[in-house]
Amino acid sequence: MTIGFITPEYPHINLKRSAGLGSSIKNLSKGLVSKGVKVYVFAVFQDENKTFNEDGITIISIARKGYGFLGWYLERKHIERQIKLAIKSNNIDILEAPDWTGITAFMNFKIPVVIRLHGSDAYFCNLENRKQKRKHFLFESNALKRADHIVSVSNFAAQLTKEIFKLKQDITTIYNGVNVSEFKPNNDLTVRGRLLYFGTIIRKKGVLELAQIFNHLIEQRPEASLILIGKDAKDVFENTSTLSLFKSLLSSEAKPKVEHIQEVAYTEIHNYIASAEVVVLPSFAEAFPMTWLEALAMEKPLISSNIGWAHELMVHDHTGYTINPNNHIEYANRIQELLEDKEKAKMFGLNGRKHVTKNFSTEIVLKKNIDFYNKAIKT
Repeated sequence: MTIGFITPEYPHINLKRSAGLGSSIKNLSKGLVSKGVKVYVFAVFQDENKTFNEDGITIISIARKGYGFLGWYLERKHIERQIKLAIKSNNIDILEAPDWTGITAFMNFKIPVVIRLHGSDAYFCNLENRKQKRKHFLFESNALKRADHIVSVSNFAAQLTKEIFKLKQDITTIYNGVNVSEFKPNNDLTVRGRLLYFGTIIRKKGVLELAQIFNHLIEQRPEASLILIGKDAKDVFENTSTLSLFKSLLSSEAKPKVEHIQEVAYTEIHNYIASAEVVVLPSFAEAFPMTWLEALAMEKPLISSNIGWAHELMVHDHTGYTINPNNHIEYANRIQELLEDKEKAKMFGLNGRKHVTKNFSTEIVLKKNIDFYNKAIKT
């Protein structure tokens, strides 16, 4: 079997910045290659045309052409032509693309196309109660309705997406997976009192709530510290830097205890996770976050949000705590509890790794994906 992934992001030095979507595609691609599947990654909207190989995966970077009038359509047709050439020359059996902004809208292929729901723009706008650009909705709707098959990374994302786009197609749920051999515990690096947030610095991930949570915590635990790892994003409501909004919310006591690191190589994130006593990810909008899986795999007690998808990944009071990010005091109290109760924190960490290994390890998720692709190719 030969599969091609169409994606706007993929973690590699030769490509533009990548986030959780790229990480999940890379994990799946590496797993498929280990099982003898040939994988091509079409990294679209890049800065240059380039083809290279890594981990047995052929990565084809397709540069943005920068068309003017009707650019949204012409760019897609340009991408379509490049992929069709690769399909023909490499006998690709099936294509997969994410739902975000409908990359495959208006494209036509003779092989099956799978759309994987990692969270569309419409999905996140719905969760954030903000208006979506009409063109993005049309692109995403077109791509979904053209797809031969739809798979989702969580039941919650599947159901909400179905409602938003009024889809009639069946949607299969296959959770994201994490390589538990790569993300493994290293408690020798743990720094006492350190909290870690990693991901884009953006409102929807609860960053502004985290500032206020940390203010409450620092009143009780002045020795605590917080590391934020991630690129700053412009706030959709205030039209300014989210990081600047975050800093403006910090108390004078909390401010010097926060460190922001803009970007860390994917190969180095393990060390930062290992250094944390507690990982805090109070997101309001996710589909099935890789960051949560990675933290749990490394035996870190995780305090997450309690929204939708969280209940499919976390087990409250077993792998950590799931709390409404708006409840700043309770969130801070739970952090304080885990910083003080070393045995409970250790137990949550052990439980988290066991839970991920049993349910979301690459090996388990990989078999489900291969079975899905084989069935899709035959139908």
